[in-house]
Amino acid sequence: MNYEEFFTNRSTSEISKDLLGRTLSFNNGNELLSGTIVEAEAYVGVKDRAAHSYGGRRSQANEGLYRPGGSLYIYSQRQYFFFDVACQAEGEPQGVLIRAIDPLTGIDTMIKNRNGKTGPLLTNGPGKMMQAFGITSRKWDLARLEDSPFDIDINHKRKIEKITALPRVGINQSDPKWAKKKLRFIVAGNPYVSDIKKKDVKKNHGFI
Repeated sequence: MNYEEFFTNRSTSEISKDLLGRTLSFNNGNELLSGTIVEAEAYVGVKDRAAHSYGGRRSQANEGLYRPGGSLYIYSQRQYFFFDVACQAEGEPQGVLIRAIDPLTGIDTMIKNRNGKTGPLLTNGPGKMMQAFGITSRKWDLARLEDSPFDIDINHKRKIEKITALPRVGINQSDPKWAKKKLRFIVAGNPYVSDIKKKDVKKNHGFI
């Protein structure tokens, strides 16, 4: 299976769920920085009030969502950058936001990139994750995943005890329907999930 097949052959929610347990890596030219995806959020296109493509909005800023599945949509808010992969066929602007990873390799470099932050604070949010990778621009926006220094291992994944679907965070509460939709998927018990409570963290990080 190639990236385009992986990111187009079922619903965006299912794709988001299937990304959990897979390795996301970034080659910075010197070493491989990587982690296991433990939180991913689906955005389901023009009907989704939380999506950047809601109502068919299309601009240079969100063009990545309209590209074929497996294309990168990297966007910024304030000083942070976010890693989103387009899902579905070209012209159907859906995507998945990778929200958090459980670090695997290049951890010392990630700590430096995060100004000394360690533990869950290293990568327990989409902006933190990209800062840990050292991403400071939208340079790879619109690139195909296979033509970028990013990689997602679609052939292997860690076994997960339990996947939980939760409402998305930071969504405008003026639209209760979309604010409450359970389109954020997490590895239950993993300490790197963005809003997990300490009492819910598992020693095995939610993996078998």
